[in-house]
Amino acid sequence: MLHRRRQLAAALVLAASMAHAACAQETPEDTQRRAPADPEVTAAATRAADAGGSGAYRATMTVDSSLHTHTIYRPVDLAPFAESDRLPIVVWANGACANVGNRFRYFLTEVASHGYFVIAIGPIGPRQVESGGTVTPPAATGTPPPDPRDRPQDTHWRQLIEAMDWAVAEAERDGGPYFGRLDPARIAVMGMSCGGLQAIIASADPRTTTSMIWNSGTYPADGGRVLIGAEATKASLADLHAPIAYITGDERDVAFRNSNDDFESIGHLPAVRAWQHGLGHAGSFRTPNGGSFGKVAVAWLDWQLRGDQDAGRWFVGDDCVLCRDESWTIRTKNLD
Repeated sequence: MLHRRRQLAAALVLAASMAHAACAQETPEDTQRRAPADPEVTAAATRAADAGGSGAYRATMTVDSSLHTHTIYRPVDLAPFAESDRLPIVVWANGACANVGNRFRYFLTEVASHGYFVIAIGPIGPRQVESGGTVTPPAATGTPPPDPRDRPQDTHWRQLIEAMDWAVAEAERDGGPYFGRLDPARIAVMGMSCGGLQAIIASADPRTTTSMIWNSGTYPADGGRVLIGAEATKASLADLHAPIAYITGDERDVAFRNSNDDFESIGHLPAVRAWQHGLGHAGSFRTPNGGSFGKVAVAWLDWQLRGDQDAGRWFVGDDCVLCRDESWTIRTKNLD
């Protein structure tokens, strides 16, 4: 009964949202306006990432000279991963389409610690970006920033495809450190906000096994301009072919309505739409181990990439984990 009431409430929110879908996504200028991170939370999150996450495999952030435009998160010890149990691959696009691979270090380290090989767009930048700090200073006082939709983003959705290409090649490169240890048959595409739009386009790649779109969604079909480098539109949804999850904060998240509208527009795929009350557009990415978003990401990936049915019970069934949690609202389609 509780689950049915929450489904009805969610349906009412979705219906209202579709009537006036928002046209907002995170831009570099948005990150400059954020309140400073809590130093204690940042310190705890940094310690958790330095420890390698909470999963069974201590993870590390690293780079590879043959993919200097990206950052890699992976288990430190690759010995457990061989032909019989290769590492699934996850490619990630940052919020604000930022070109810094450590911007989501707390969250991505956590994902990797559960046995995933994560490739994030961008090289490693200064440490302050991990807690939400900016890479470049804001515009001078009195100088309005240019509309980011009028210029190319710092990154491009094709960099997600480049990450896939590289990982697939490395999995088969005899003598390389990842030979026989990466699984090209299990690839997840993920991105946050502007990066979520990049992820939507890249998810059309036939190698995609599943997608997670965080704090994001395409602009309404009747309004909004296309971001250069993240050109996803409502028409892009027809090109999706794999199970997809849209995860956001609540109504205060600027992408809340966009995400709702995408979920309603997708009719041909298994899909999840979930949001956590009390969270805004920044989600829980910059808390220890990525907070609740880290847990949801691992559960979805374990289910979709590893076939873990216990993990699937986070999302399906009247007694699902997110259904029982009063801080979450969840809707699904084509999953039962």
